[in-house]
Amino acid sequence: MAADRTGGARRRPGRAVAYAALGFVLLAGCASMPDSGDLRDVESTPRQDTGVRVFAMPPADGAGPGEIMQGFLEALTSDDPQYDTARKYLTTDAAHAWRPERSTTVLANGPSIETDCGPGGREETNSVTCVLAGSRVASVDAQQAYQPAGGSYREKLHLTKDAKSGQWRIDGLPDGVVMGKSDFQRNYTSVDKYYFASNTSVGASGQPVAVADPVFVRGKVDAMTQMVRSLLKGPTAWLGPVVRSSFPTGTALQQGVSGLAPDDQNKLTVPLNLKASHVAAGKCTEMATQVLFTLRNLAPTLESVELRGTGDDRLCELTDERAESEAWHGSSKHPEYVYFIDGKRRVVRVPTASTGTGSLPVPGPLGEGGKGLRSVAVSRDEHTAAGVGDEGRSLYVTSLAAGGSFDEPLVTSAGATPAGRLATPSWDARGDLWVADSDPHRTRLFVLEQGVAKPERVAVPDLSGQIKDARVAADGARIALVVEKDGKQSLFIGRIQRDDGTGQGISVDGLRSATPDLEKVSAISWAGDSRLLVVGQEQGGVQQMRYVQVDGSTLDGPAPGALTSVKAIAASEDERVPLVAYSEDGVVRLPSGAQWQKVDKDGTAPVYPG
Repeated sequence: MAADRTGGARRRPGRAVAYAALGFVLLAGCASMPDSGDLRDVESTPRQDTGVRVFAMPPADGAGPGEIMQGFLEALTSDDPQYDTARKYLTTDAAHAWRPERSTTVLANGPSIETDCGPGGREETNSVTCVLAGSRVASVDAQQAYQPAGGSYREKLHLTKDAKSGQWRIDGLPDGVVMGKSDFQRNYTSVDKYYFASNTSVGASGQPVAVADPVFVRGKVDAMTQMVRSLLKGPTAWLGPVVRSSFPTGTALQQGVSGLAPDDQNKLTVPLNLKASHVAAGKCTEMATQVLFTLRNLAPTLESVELRGTGDDRLCELTDERAESEAWHGSSKHPEYVYFIDGKRRVVRVPTASTGTGSLPVPGPLGEGGKGLRSVAVSRDEHTAAGVGDEGRSLYVTSLAAGGSFDEPLVTSAGATPAGRLATPSWDARGDLWVADSDPHRTRLFVLEQGVAKPERVAVPDLSGQIKDARVAADGARIALVVEKDGKQSLFIGRIQRDDGTGQGISVDGLRSATPDLEKVSAISWAGDSRLLVVGQEQGGVQQMRYVQVDGSTLDGPAPGALTSVKAIAASEDERVPLVAYSEDGVVRLPSGAQWQKVDKDGTAPVYPG
């Protein structure tokens, strides 16, 4: 399989066949491998156009152990749905026992083969053991969940020469597949599947709140069917404790279903193994909502979903417009304003659709100043705001309406310096307010129900360090924490476990790193249902701004335009509104397709609702 170099000596490209949209067939020469020498990297396949699928060739007659190893590794990176070609490099028993779906190991530069493969056993001449080695970057488990990883990779593969055919084949190998980072990025795509937050609803009608659960699927191997199967199997292990699915246990696609795709009316029909008599109308609507939200990632023009049961009975149908009213999710909510603090320490706002630079004070006491405001958070309905004043010591909550007044602060900090006091607060869809006290001697996290209740201390059992920033996701099921320890500031994502009547209170559990390669995270903002915008530095590097997923993966695509000395960043789950930042030039914004533009040279602490 043709490839770019990632290190080591140059090899002849392996053999591959690529079927393009126009029917072209591309053939490359046979791979070879020296009989001795040091480690050589297996070359990766270069990025292909989205219309191209790549298929590996089966082993050539008389291929030696090196060629078998090379061909097998190349076959792992092809678009062969069931890895049938890769299995041709294995003995019959090994092909039957091998489970490629159990894991994907991602290496920095692809696996290296130890070219001096040693004898497989005493006095054996028809058996060799080869070693694959490399540096781990990440892994994808059987649930298709991504996890950043580090350290070295080293696995043995055993090859044997068949006494009758004289052909070399692999007869001992670990389950799963392994490939380089470039091949992983070509083969896999990140897709959000959707569940509903447990014990959480919004509004008087009790609208459920959709929560994104990102997974990686092979992008050119019937991705829609893969995603429906993944959705039906349930949430990933990390997110599972805080979400629910409306699909009954055991729900699956009908036997033999594949190739799911919308019809020419942008309608998708999904045949399930459910009886119509066993599916309540309300539950069916929620099920269809989960499918529609999930598959819209892969088919943005999808307009409706129809669920069908056994006997081809229609269970329910849901349009895209109706789905938006059936469940709440952040990326469907368009903010009216972006807010920040001006040079007079007042909260001001600018319409998101505005192309000018004029700002106006918000109605109510926060627009009048007088509290030495350092940061602000506006509720998602834009009716209420929370301001951190008194140089970071006090949290005030007040209405964004004329005639209001300040009450006593709801949370106070005893930190010795402003940097060690209250961080920027944030709101979830329920209307609950979250704020961290960064006091290094007593770091704490609080939640205020509906923004007015008595502050409740939130337990963070896995916390090791000082919370410098805390931003809750719109769904109220996850929270992003910037934690400082030993001079390093790292971004962690935790799931929010709410009191289920056991009296245990609210806690943030399962902390996991979202930016393992950054040692100084200085600003964060949610920028999608499972995406954050992060400002930080690698060790010895310069400040950078980039998008990351909650699972720690870095999204493929351009980062925002460069901006120096960024101190705060504001993004919205609605990707149509411009990014806003606080830098050495004051408050600036980045409209789509344009350069950073100045909004207010004296402004600080910009935020969107949330």
